[in-house]
Amino acid sequence: MAKNAGVKLPQLPWHAANVWWDFGGPVEHFTSLEVDVTIDRDVPEDYNLYISPCGIAKINGLQFYGGIQTNINGWADKESRERVHRGKGGIFSRWSSDKTTPIGLEHVRTAAEDCLVESAGYEGEFASVRRPFAWTKGTYTWCITKGATEGESTWFTCTIRVAKGVVHEVGSLRFEGTDFTFWERHSAFVEVYSTSKIPKSGIPKVTVTFGWPRLNGMKVPLKKAHAYYPDKDGPDSPGCAWVKAKGEKCAVEVGPIFKRDEAKRRHELLR
Repeated sequence: MAKNAGVKLPQLPWHAANVWWDFGGPVEHFTSLEVDVTIDRDVPEDYNLYISPCGIAKINGLQFYGGIQTNINGWADKESRERVHRGKGGIFSRWSSDKTTPIGLEHVRTAAEDCLVESAGYEGEFASVRRPFAWTKGTYTWCITKGATEGESTWFTCTIRVAKGVVHEVGSLRFEGTDFTFWERHSAFVEVYSTSKIPKSGIPKVTVTFGWPRLNGMKVPLKKAHAYYPDKDGPDSPGCAWVKAKGEKCAVEVGPIFKRDEAKRRHELLR
């Protein structure tokens, strides 16, 4: 466990670091998003770590997000409201169109009986599907793919692909619309969060490397990429992570608390 060096940590959850890519423009007729992520060591389940290759994404203005967590939790089925914990797994979530109108579980389709679901409003009105997946150190590809259209809505399916080619399906979410435009940006983050099982998580030492986002199977032309360690719209990010460019990739190094230079709370990575 990374020590906090006497620094009082803000209330969880908080992002250790955000990565933002600015594209040359939006991508029309969106069908898929893929982001590779490499984790340099195993992270035990006694930490709450959220690695999100998709921090915020928008299609036709509708926002979604997801990744992998050390401790997924949620409802065991669409009728239950009892929170259960399933350990390591993948997650795919979306907000309602305005984040204030409730979005029901009719927008969620599970991939298997071990999936968890949730529809709630404690971080804006959202719907989510999660599924256990015993990830360790290694390289994975987090992906969403356009699926079947039903009336004026379309299902998108989330999968996590292991480097060896094994594919783990997480589940699907329904989005309003039939033809989609992906906005001109993308983000990823590494977060330390809270659960009822582990209300106060420590900070693990780990390096998480995000690859260049691919839309419709292609690397999108890039204007620039930058790192941001949040200090607005929520708890400040304590100094426990630093993002570096590694060729076309962005590596988030997480570890012990340090005093951050406020002038470097946002800095460029790739141009």
